[in-house]
Amino acid sequence: MRHLSTRKMKLLNLSLLIHLCSLLLVSTQPTDQPPFSCDSTDPLTKSYKFCKTTLPINRRVEDLVSRLTLDEKISQLVNTAAAIPRLGIPGYEWWSEALHGVAFVANISQGIRFNGTIRSATSFPQVILTAASFDPYLWYRIGQAKVKLDLDILSFSLCDYEQAIGIEARGVYNAGQARGMTFWTPNINIFRDPRWGRGQETPGEDPLVTGKYAVSFVRGIQGDSFEGGKLGESLQVSACCKHFTAYDLDNWKGINRFVFDANVTLQDLADTYQPPFQSCIEKGKASGVMCAYNRINGVPNCADYNLLSKTARGQWGFNGYITSDCDAVSIIYDEQGYVKEPEDAVADVLTAGMDLDCGEYLKNYTGSAIEKKKVAMSDIDRALHNLFSIRMRLGLFNGNPVKQPFGNIGSDQVCSQEHLNLALEAARNGIVLLKNDNRLLPLAKTEITSLAVIGPNANSSETLVGNYAGPPCNPVTPLQGLQSYVKNINYHPVDITFAKNDQNIGSIIWAGYPGEAGGRALAEIIFGDHNPGGRLPITWYPQNLTKIPMTDMRMRPEPSSGYPGRTYRFYQGLKVFEFGYGLSYTNYSYEFLPLTKDKVYLNNQSSDKIALGYKSVSEMGTELCEKSKLPVTVRVQNNGEMDGKHAVLLFVRQAKTGNERPIKQLVGFNNVDLKAGEKAEIKLELSPCEHLSSAEGDGQMVVDEGSYFLSIGDKESEITVVFSEDTSDAATSKLMILPRILIFFYIYSFIHSYAYCSEMN
Repeated sequence: MRHLSTRKMKLLNLSLLIHLCSLLLVSTQPTDQPPFSCDSTDPLTKSYKFCKTTLPINRRVEDLVSRLTLDEKISQLVNTAAAIPRLGIPGYEWWSEALHGVAFVANISQGIRFNGTIRSATSFPQVILTAASFDPYLWYRIGQAKVKLDLDILSFSLCDYEQAIGIEARGVYNAGQARGMTFWTPNINIFRDPRWGRGQETPGEDPLVTGKYAVSFVRGIQGDSFEGGKLGESLQVSACCKHFTAYDLDNWKGINRFVFDANVTLQDLADTYQPPFQSCIEKGKASGVMCAYNRINGVPNCADYNLLSKTARGQWGFNGYITSDCDAVSIIYDEQGYVKEPEDAVADVLTAGMDLDCGEYLKNYTGSAIEKKKVAMSDIDRALHNLFSIRMRLGLFNGNPVKQPFGNIGSDQVCSQEHLNLALEAARNGIVLLKNDNRLLPLAKTEITSLAVIGPNANSSETLVGNYAGPPCNPVTPLQGLQSYVKNINYHPVDITFAKNDQNIGSIIWAGYPGEAGGRALAEIIFGDHNPGGRLPITWYPQNLTKIPMTDMRMRPEPSSGYPGRTYRFYQGLKVFEFGYGLSYTNYSYEFLPLTKDKVYLNNQSSDKIALGYKSVSEMGTELCEKSKLPVTVRVQNNGEMDGKHAVLLFVRQAKTGNERPIKQLVGFNNVDLKAGEKAEIKLELSPCEHLSSAEGDGQMVVDEGSYFLSIGDKESEITVVFSEDTSDAATSKLMILPRILIFFYIYSFIHSYAYCSEMN
């Protein structure tokens, strides 16, 4: 968002380094009753078709939009939508935040406030730390409220874990402290450059991880099942994937996000920047998307028809509303100079497929744009249809919310013990042990009598939560967490320069923004009550990376100019710590079990690209891609003396590198809890069309023929992609047919020859 900035902080110890960053935001707005439309006690509602819940939402929305005057229509195109008293429709605030807990941004008009019966909300770890757990089920559960047991079947099943952020959001609404249930989260931009302070909001640099995070989080917060497919029309709350697209620069050397024109290749868009949004829409079924401030190759994201309508809605099947980032419409004219007058900006965004303006521009200039015949009423009605559809899916036009499916969620489910326990679990599983020389950690509880805690954030509760946070329920700072183990602690705020190879630094722990339970989780790890298992979701680069302009959006390296590329998939320079790196107090070993097949046949009778050594994924078709999937099973063993939770990361690399293909890329991951000495088999799935493909220069996804190596830790398993026919099964039948044909030929030849000879005789 436009109104926030980022803080960068460090907390270091001569023997232990801990990194924490944050910003705490508090609310002081008044409370009221939960707003809703179609009050059954109002006689007028009986005559409104849009209040009849037995009708399909499309028909209800059509009826509602048909009743609006032009001024009323325009008033609904901005984030603070005006009330329509004559129809019994209250005002609505589209902008609310819930990045890692129900949040409130100070001095900004938003849909959530914290000065009624509910004064705080569970603050989970910031997304970058949660991503370090590599645990999609944890991402889905973040804020898990309860387990529903299906009593309609004979056996109990764990079905539909509800996500706590969504539960707490509903609790706040039911308490009358919310004017909206649309939350502009998650942030799924690729964290390609560590200088981007808002990278803390993202799941990291990998498109697969970011996409899986988006799917898990969105399914959870909107009320879907973990596997998806059970959402239906009703929404617990509405999620919004942002910032669409290729957005990761705020202000660098005078270039800000409002005027930045990102030069992005079709190749990088296809296999890096766009996949998380595609997953969020196609698999996560997100009901909202936010278009970003910046331009892509000259065109503002919010005015890009190809991006919003052709790609998101047309190709990916998006069914929801598209909002601008705040004031993104105004800057198209005011700062970017992309159009000649304000009405052109309004026309461009509505024509492109945007529905909602976070700001005032559409309210101020849509009327004059209509008068100048720059905007068609059909585009306004389409936007209103998308907007009111979401409000109806949220149940806000179904009468008293207390009588609705989520009406029994009370204030007691906000900051519940279950949610606080999950915040602790998430912090424990995300914290990463980066260095542990001579097994300095864990510290012995019985031997440590005094401890020096050095750094400006050691006793700051604000440091725990990161940005886009609400007031936490019960924050525990690192100092407070350590005091539960050691009473004699000296605390000094001092800055110490980080040095990976400094012998005075025996251990390094990365704690990101660990949330309100982060201090306790950190202390538990330091003193051995929890075994760290987090892995870095980003690459840690040396300082010389700062020589590269932040404005260079290229992912792939250019050796001729010395450009090293970005992220672990393409970067060819030195690294401080690798993506996926993380230590444990125990050690694990891996073993690939034999693959069901070590050759993948991708032949659909299309041979146009075979001579070039690759095939287009789109030409293979869905059926062939589904048939080519194969299971990958890995045996993991805990060889140490301490129980632990371990993230298993499956990478793939091509035997022949180069040709602008990734050096390696993550294709699957899972988590396993193992007791000391225990082993388990982890099952992953390899989808060649998805996991072995990469982008050509024109953005076309292709699969190369040849050898690939699957790798986990130091173990590898080879698999080969073949474009010829699979003869493994058919060959047998063909070989059986061939001798019969030959026998027939020999018999026929013999008879024919015999007959000929007889005639001659």
